[in-house]
Order: sequence, then structure tokens, then C-alpha cells
Amino acid sequence: MVRVLGIDPGTKSMDLCGLEDGRVVYERSLDNAELVRRPELFREAVEEALPVDLIAGPSGYGVELTRIEEVPEERFEQWYYNYILLTTKEEVLKAIEQGLFGAVLYKNMTEACLWMRREGLPVVFIPSVVELPTVPEFRKVNKLDMGTADKMAVAVLGVHSQASRLGIPYGEVSFILAELGFGYNAVLGVEGGRIVDGIGGTTFPGIGFLTASSFDGELVQLVGRWERGDVFVGGAATITGEMDPERFAEGRGERFELAFEAMMEGIEKAVASMRVSVGGARELLVSGRLARIGRIREELERRLGGIREVGGLEGARLTKETAQGYALVADGLAGGRFRELVDWMGIREARGTALDHLHHPKAREVWKRFVKFKG
Repeated sequence: MVRVLGIDPGTKSMDLCGLEDGRVVYERSLDNAELVRRPELFREAVEEALPVDLIAGPSGYGVELTRIEEVPEERFEQWYYNYILLTTKEEVLKAIEQGLFGAVLYKNMTEACLWMRREGLPVVFIPSVVELPTVPEFRKVNKLDMGTADKMAVAVLGVHSQASRLGIPYGEVSFILAELGFGYNAVLGVEGGRIVDGIGGTTFPGIGFLTASSFDGELVQLVGRWERGDVFVGGAATITGEMDPERFAEGRGERFELAFEAMMEGIEKAVASMRVSVGGARELLVSGRLARIGRIREELERRLGGIREVGGLEGARLTKETAQGYALVADGLAGGRFRELVDWMGIREARGTALDHLHHPKAREVWKRFVKFKG
């Protein structure tokens, strides 16, 4: 009987979801702000879930399937910052000093994985959308973020959910997924039961709750120098000064209406553009913290028509869909109930890193700054 653990590094909370024989048997949700003060909470949560055959660890921007022991211990911290988080330790610590909430998550993720590396736990890092072989190469050109590993994982959950609910084989599953999180929004396209396209949080056409999403190239040129912490600001929270998503959604006044309209039209545009890649989608699925807020859900219904929640795994009560997706992927990789699904979606055949599809001449400078991948 296969027992696994999935760890989703959400911007607001880090969720742990444990499966045994494909059914949820363990759940914990840890607030990231609290984890900064009490890092032992993560260690205690993981130890409660043990023993497990495999852990799908916090994977950020994704890599080809990589066992934690494949990365030499003396280089692990730098490797994790470089390839999982697309940054450096120095940039993250600077962003934390500036009080940027999203940077706290990056620090928590790294310290959690350093502990698991030292403990010798059976951790694997999973791909994001851009590493998948099911996404055509031409869609990856100059893209790093087509949907992070957590967005990829919730799309896997969506394939399982639709196939089970409609009684159809994986090859007949198709949908567009809008995943609306505390930090980032993303829209993914699934056709034939496989992810074929994605619009990630930093390439999104409208603002997220925390983030500005995509930037005008002219703005990038005018600013001149951008730091890692800059991706965590510029969204609805910056415009309104409100850090609670529910209070933001119910807020009134010029700034609240401006931010709400910018966010909602951005989601609508992302879904519309995904119809180019997945024209015959059976359903429009939604997931994430923001999708559960009444006014946002009502506005999605008004703009997009019929929508359906992505669904969850048997026994899930506490953890977000993304954490359940992480656990589902871990189960499949460990040879459990979801092995056929994980194989069908090409996750084992994922290759490279999020940096492998850059063609801009200045991208060469990134490779000079980052450590060599794996061993």
C-alpha cells in the first residue's frame, strides 16, 4: 500500500496532504507568517505524516523530476534558490528586510527543504508547466512561468476529477482551469487529458491579489533595475492597501473598484486567450483561495458563464486543491493508485528547468550567475 505526502508552498499557507492508497489520511495547513516565528511547526507536521514512500516537495518554478539526494548537500541551498525559486539567497533576504510578504514564503520553502535534505527524507521535486513534453516548444519561447508546479499539480487533480465525474478515459478530458491564489493567478489548458498550454502568474494579463503579473516592456526599460522582491507587489493589495482578500473583494471606493475590475478582466482575457489552444474545452474549472470568495465567484459566473470547482480527493477537508494535486502526483510517481494518470500526463518525461527556453541575448547572463544544475 503506497503512502505519500504532498507539500504545497502557497503564498499564504504551506499545506501538507498525505495519501494512503489514494485516499487522504493526513492534512495540515501552516500559516507562512507563523512559520517564520516557529519553523519547528513544519518539522512537526512532516514527522506526524511519516512514514511515507515519497514526498512531493515544494517545487516552485519546477525542474525535471529530481530526487533531493541528487543535489549535493553543499550546493543544495544555492541550487534550490536558483532553479526552484529563480533567485538568490541574497535577493530573498533583501526582500524580507523590505517587508515584502511573498519573500517570506521563499525563505520558508528553502529552510524546509534543507531540513528534509539533512534528514534524508524521500523527497522529489516535480515539474511546472514549462518543463512538460505535452506543451509544444513554440509556446515555451522566452517563457519561464507558464504555471508553477502547484498550478501544474492542480491541473492533474482536475484531470482525475473530470474523468471520474463524467466516467470518461483520460484521453477525452478537456478543460480550461483558472487557479486564483493569494499571490498569483494562472490559467491552464488541458486537451486530451494533458496540459498543452499555460499562462502563469508573472505572465498573466491582469493583476493578481499580491502581484502586478505581466509588465509592459517599456516600464521594465524605464525602471532599469528590478529586484526579486518586486514581483511580490503591484497587485490589488498594493493598489488598495488591503491585505485581506475577502475585505478587498467587499471593499468600496475608487481604488477598490479599479483593482477589482483590473483583476477580473485579466482573468476573463486569460481564459479567452486559452481558447486558442483548447477550443473544445468541456468545462471551465476554478480553484484557489480567491475563487471561494462570494463576490469574485459571482463575477466569474457573470463574465465566463458556467464554471465548476475543480473537485477534491476522497477524504480531503482542510488542504487546498494544490496540495491535493501535489499528493496525487507523489502517489503516481510512487506507483500508487494514480500511476496511470501521472504517466498519461507525461510528468516522468519532463525535462530541464524553467530557464531552458530563453532566446533573448541577455539570458546568457543568468546562466553565469546560477550554479550548475544537479550533479
